[in-house]
Amino acid sequence: MGLEAALPAEGFITTRLQKVINWARRSSVWPMPFATACCGIELMATASSRYDLARFGAEVMRFSPRQADLMLVAGRVSVKMMPVLQRIYQQMAEPKWVVSMGACASTGGVFDTYATVQGIDQYIPVDVYVPGCPPRPETLIEGIMAIQRIIDEDGIPPTGPDGLRQPLGVVVEPTYTPLPQPVPLTVGAN
Repeated sequence: MGLEAALPAEGFITTRLQKVINWARRSSVWPMPFATACCGIELMATASSRYDLARFGAEVMRFSPRQADLMLVAGRVSVKMMPVLQRIYQQMAEPKWVVSMGACASTGGVFDTYATVQGIDQYIPVDVYVPGCPPRPETLIEGIMAIQRIIDEDGIPPTGPDGLRQPLGVVVEPTYTPLPQPVPLTVGAN
């Protein structure tokens, strides 16, 4: 039927311990959602039955940083919230990964104001950027799959000469193209 049928009755499998550890990590990623705006709604839709984030082993949303290893920052982050976000990131156990979801978390989006952080990568290392305003659930799933590919490769985030974790900076390309407007827009014309 499965693996049991392929092996002899008293067979054995050999592999590297790091491969088994990486397989276990990639198959049980526990996200810590930090959702503040419309990207949070798309994050909730990703976990619903239509898109089923459970297929990727990431359905267990943890609201305790000590139990999470993937931080999903979805939406705009204000200057007052940034120390809280940094504290949550510091409380997460290693190895940990960060996904910046949407234009607001990645670059500040349309909120070019003194109160909005213009990209969380200035304060915490970001591994995967998911584009969109807000990004579709399929794009977020692609971002989580990119994290899983990163875990498969080595599983431990790189550190710099100063001992601090270095961001990977992977950008997920959008998988869709917007359709043209059905009616041409005219401004001021009668």
